[in-house]
Amino acid sequence: MNADIRFGPATGIGSMPGGDPRETAKTVTGSFEDFPFLAELPARGPGADMIGRTAGMLVELYARVEPSGWRIGDRPGRDTKRARSWLGEDLDALEEFTQGYEGPLKVQAVGPWTLAAALELKNGEAALSDAGACRDLAASLAEGLRLHLEEVGRRVPGAQLVLQLDEPSLVAVLRGQVKTASGYRAHRAVDRQVVEATLRDVVGVNGDGPVVVHSCAPDVPFALLRRAGAAAISFDFSLLTERDDDAIGEAVEAGTRLFAGVVPGTDGPLSDPAGSVMGVRTLWRRLGLSPGLLAEAVTLTPSCGLAGASPEYARGALAHCVRAARSLADNPE
Repeated sequence: MNADIRFGPATGIGSMPGGDPRETAKTVTGSFEDFPFLAELPARGPGADMIGRTAGMLVELYARVEPSGWRIGDRPGRDTKRARSWLGEDLDALEEFTQGYEGPLKVQAVGPWTLAAALELKNGEAALSDAGACRDLAASLAEGLRLHLEEVGRRVPGAQLVLQLDEPSLVAVLRGQVKTASGYRAHRAVDRQVVEATLRDVVGVNGDGPVVVHSCAPDVPFALLRRAGAAAISFDFSLLTERDDDAIGEAVEAGTRLFAGVVPGTDGPLSDPAGSVMGVRTLWRRLGLSPGLLAEAVTLTPSCGLAGASPEYARGALAHCVRAARSLADNPE
């Protein structure tokens, strides 16, 4: 990882409510002046959802919407065109509100294993059921992400690009818990070495730039993600248990950044900023880590995407992350 790239103290996960890219870009860049992100607006419909958006980035592979979900097809259709059009609108809006920006900028896409669990082959089964299809999908994704990062770099030339791979299904893939089309069986677990090697290949598309892997599922495989080259790991802090302590401690000591999801992703009362980071401080003490490391090792985020929140709550949640990060830096003890 390029040592010159620094993460900001707070940022968002990816998805936001509503369907207005300009208003969303204005909110995101106004909230996170030192770590904005390219927002996703799934409320617009198929192609703006995280699977459809990433499917639209694939190279020489295409997907269309079927009643059962997204299915790989032979040629680009209206669903692919719509996904690419919406991504273009989002990039236009981001470019407008990042004129002259210099610093870290995060873009998100679905990682190879969640994509393989979600995209169907022609027979209706997940691509996960076919090792060759998984390899082809990962290669297509890697090339698509490389082109996407180039495009963002052209539009925001002062940005230091941070790539986030969303892998909410990764644990289910590793445990053989992804259901078949019938729903009566599950696809067999994928070998951990294969999972790690594929992730490493996709992580490599950002060159010297850092890659964050995000999962808001329980039991995030911290050690596997570190070995695959993730510079940062993003997770729902409320799902941690003391079983995760050793892996988290090793990650911090190895220089891995923690993106701690401490603000709920759906509407509800927000505690005071100091209360939101109380658990982070408690974890730090339990691990015996230096309080002075906190601001250097932790970026605060919502626990997951904010697509299911009201616009008012989403704006408040982003601002709350910033205030909580300030509290963490000012009072690490």
